[in-house]
Amino acid sequence: QVQLKESGGGLVQAGGSLRLSCAASGRTFRRLSIETYAMGWFRQAPGKEREFVAASTWSGGTYYPDSVKGRFTISRDNAKNTVYLQMNSLKPEDTAVYYCAADVNSNSDYDKPGGYDYWGQGTQVTVSS
Repeated sequence: QVQLKESGGGLVQAGGSLRLSCAASGRTFRRLSIETYAMGWFRQAPGKEREFVAASTWSGGTYYPDSVKGRFTISRDNAKNTVYLQMNSLKPEDTAVYYCAADVNSNSDYDKPGGYDYWGQGTQVTVSS
């Protein structure tokens, strides 16, 4: 069992920046480590489907859709079991609830919600024009 908790959301003006954090924890007989997990960020705006935002694989690869490429950066601190999403040059269309997700079974569908096994509860990001 893996628990994910996002933080760092809020209200920001267009052109501004936010950094989201996702802390992972779990109740297993071993100390939880995200080192071997792929971690992802998704977002969902009202009335829209959940959308892929960024992914970080255990081997160090990072992936982004064109809509955020060059503006968003995913990073991870395995020692802290934490994943980050640095968001720069924010636009009103980035407004959504942002979710962190963990792929613990090596599903490898990093850009699809179905490729992840655990999800956080989300954090709201609102970008005003």
